[in-house]
Amino acid sequence: MKKIKLGDKEVFNFSKPYVIAEIGANHNGDMTLAKKMIDSAIECGCDAVKFQSWTPDSLVSQEEYDRNQSYDDSPKKHFGSLKEMVERYYLREDQHHELNEYCKSKGIAFSSSPFSKQEVDLLDTMDVPFFKIASMDINNFQLLAYTASKGKPIILSTGMSTLGEIEKAVSCLEQNGCSDIVLLHCISIYPPAYEDIHLNNISMLQQAFGLPIGFSDHTIGTSIPLASVALGACVIEKHFTTDKDLPGWDHEISADPEEMKVICEQGAQIHRSLGNYKRTVSEAESEKKKKFRRSIVANQAISAGTILTTEHLASKRPGTGISPDQMESLLGRKTRNDISADQLLKWSDIEN
Repeated sequence: MKKIKLGDKEVFNFSKPYVIAEIGANHNGDMTLAKKMIDSAIECGCDAVKFQSWTPDSLVSQEEYDRNQSYDDSPKKHFGSLKEMVERYYLREDQHHELNEYCKSKGIAFSSSPFSKQEVDLLDTMDVPFFKIASMDINNFQLLAYTASKGKPIILSTGMSTLGEIEKAVSCLEQNGCSDIVLLHCISIYPPAYEDIHLNNISMLQQAFGLPIGFSDHTIGTSIPLASVALGACVIEKHFTTDKDLPGWDHEISADPEEMKVICEQGAQIHRSLGNYKRTVSEAESEKKKKFRRSIVANQAISAGTILTTEHLASKRPGTGISPDQMESLLGRKTRNDISADQLLKWSDIEN
């Protein structure tokens, strides 16, 4: 089983889920808000926070700016043009360092998705525990190869991609020096229809690639990421905000602190409850048998020397006597003692 270290924590299929609070651009360019979100993610129990590392020049072409493309799937209105929003929301280099230091001081991992080689270099100098590659770049082999050359673990989202494209991306990463890869099943719709989520792809990807598989979630609420844990998802990435009503691209589809706390706490509970494939009976259950199972009792008063028939016997609680599956062994045998009605039989009551 492939195991990968993300900072000081190890992940593998069916491990305790490593929960990443995807802040992305939800900080809205406000470092006070960004730090508030980091603090809230820590309180929820997240293992890491993740931002996005792009600039107005590294992600969007001038033609796209001129078209003033809309990237949100919700009816929420945003201020200004696409260019103005990108200018407002992008994380400056000094802000990367500021937030990284803040995370270190608070004991939570800082991570981000780079969108150009320059941003890969920036994150590398900050010694992030892993790189996260967004779904949009699964066929961007130049970025994949350059990121892989840094020798850090890579988490790769697989939204919008075919199985063949995933295979090519994994091959590119491996050929360029990265063998520590976590794939995230992902549907790049915000939010997706339930019938389009296909959580069973988690099991398929586990079998197809032999790599740790997680889930990058864009659904509303907590049920779907928690369901993914039951399928063995070892990383859960979920958009995070302190207020769904804030302006910005992703706040509406993000988990708020109450939801994120549920994902962290109940995800850990689900992991513990999965156990293993070996059938076991715990010590607590063994003790429960004594109270809840039945024993063979006299269905009526029985005199010594009686040949036992089914009419003489019944099964009732507790389970501290002769078990009901031994009934056939008693039939036709002679009692040694007088036995009261409703009394539990003992082997010492029966002649050999």
